[in-house]
Amino acid sequence: MANLDAIFHSLADTTRRAVLARLALGPASVSELAAAHTMALPSFLKHLRVLEDSALIETTKSGRVRTCRLRPEAARLAEDWLGQQRRLWEARLDQLDAFLAQQPTDEGRCDEE
Repeated sequence: MANLDAIFHSLADTTRRAVLARLALGPASVSELAAAHTMALPSFLKHLRVLEDSALIETTKSGRVRTCRLRPEAARLAEDWLGQQRRLWEARLDQLDAFLAQQPTDEGRCDEE
């Protein structure tokens, strides 16, 4: 099960976001994903582990090839949370807008002293 904190932790890193962007195009082997990054394979594998732990990706092994796939259902959890936050702030801003619209204006005032 995806955990919202783990998802946002995963998304906080440039390398992991790049992996997710690549996997949005389709499954890829670990070696294919790692080739796009200038880091040692063990370091890259740690990034994949974080993505797996957050349930954003899944890996399968066939022979000696480990393939990664995107799990979009986990990203939906973050998308739903962000949507709730957007609706909350839009409502608050609408209330502020309505409040400010009710305030008297200073149209006749001269700001020069």
